[in-house]
Amino acid sequence: MTKSINFPAKFIERIEKDLPDDLSLASFKAICQQEMRKSIRVNTLKISVKKFLQLANSNQWQLEPIPWCSTGFWITREDESLSLGNTAEHQAGLFYIQEASSMLPVSALFHCYQADENSLLLDAAAAPGSKTTQIAAELQGRGAIVANEYSASRVKVLSANLLRCGVSNVAVTHFSAEVFGTWMSEQFDAILLDAPCSGEGTLRKDPQALDNWSEQHVDEISKLQTDLLESALQALKPDGFLIYSTCTLNQQENQQVINNIADKYPDSFATLSLEGLFEHSNKALTAEGYLHVWPQYYDSEGFFVAALRKNAGSIDTPLINKRIKPFAYQQATKKQQVTIAQHFSSQFGVTFPENYSVFTKANDYWLLPDSFLPVKDEMRFERVGLKLAEEFKHGFRTSHYAITALGHLVSKNRVELDAEQAHHFYQGKDIAYPNTNKGEVALSYQGYVIGLGKWVRNKVKNSYPRELVKDKGLA
Repeated sequence: MTKSINFPAKFIERIEKDLPDDLSLASFKAICQQEMRKSIRVNTLKISVKKFLQLANSNQWQLEPIPWCSTGFWITREDESLSLGNTAEHQAGLFYIQEASSMLPVSALFHCYQADENSLLLDAAAAPGSKTTQIAAELQGRGAIVANEYSASRVKVLSANLLRCGVSNVAVTHFSAEVFGTWMSEQFDAILLDAPCSGEGTLRKDPQALDNWSEQHVDEISKLQTDLLESALQALKPDGFLIYSTCTLNQQENQQVINNIADKYPDSFATLSLEGLFEHSNKALTAEGYLHVWPQYYDSEGFFVAALRKNAGSIDTPLINKRIKPFAYQQATKKQQVTIAQHFSSQFGVTFPENYSVFTKANDYWLLPDSFLPVKDEMRFERVGLKLAEEFKHGFRTSHYAITALGHLVSKNRVELDAEQAHHFYQGKDIAYPNTNKGEVALSYQGYVIGLGKWVRNKVKNSYPRELVKDKGLA
């Protein structure tokens, strides 16, 4: 199926100038009008690739590995009457629907950088959360991520995806990413700047991407990108790693943005070649060692990825006077730490992971990554870590998101639901289940925890958050 795309004349002039010698304008126009291959990424915070492949096989999904991401797959389904986003596996956060090229920046980051328990990373333009959740899956609970998003409406989408995917080591911020260079100077071990751009590489997904395209807009956005890259380098520790990426094709928003910083701050960074990132990566490799992915190369979206390493003492950062409200979370007392730990241990057999600390906020208990704590007072954070439970006079009400994030650790009071019971659960209905036990129970379906219930006589009272309830239940 082909799509009708209006290619502005000036856009075509730029494409002809930037196209490498091994590609033609005709092939570019042709592939831009073809349907995208659907792709997903397995969320290994909740399920292993091996177990997901077994689930996919039982669902009669055909998966083809994406070369640059060990957890990414192109997906084909004979029956597409049910959208991927409405499947039980997606609702439970077992996979993320993500364009294949979009997986490249995070793969490039961990190709260059080896994280540990003390790592602090920044995703400077994080919504909707595809790359943040990919970073979190690579970290497997180690270190911490600051996920920033400027748009208020997109912060909500970002937070929802982080919760669905069971990410526990993230702090969400809501600023223009230009502030990080001054507010958190030289604090981050690694930074992903997937910069806002003109979106020229997204035509296969969005044929209207060029409707508002103009050379003036490219000029304006490239100036913003330069400011964002400068700020990101200021926020990066000496010898830290930075990935600069866009989903656009012109060199003005890609190579030239990096050149702008190199001209302003000579010897401020070294370019790291992405040669060998995956098989056939040399197709897209530029002379500088960047990846300039044209859609013809891998039958994907267009993308640009560059890896940089900051040199010590290379960029000065202006001093500012900060006025910040006190951090909204308080370190839990020893008694509170013991009490909440006993609740999770006795009720679910769960022991909290190392390198995390318990904090409180009003009556709520939270689990915060230790590597975040040194910067907790540097700026305002919308939400940090994982909400564990709310305390009441006679005990705790466990958080749905805590039990789904820690579901792989649950060894007690876990009940497996059949398809009909899971259907009722997603509808927000109580589940008939005779039992003499008391207290909360972790509910699982197909072997993975999907939420909470509470024994009440001959049924399990549903604790699924009302905002997630689907009237159609499990399709």
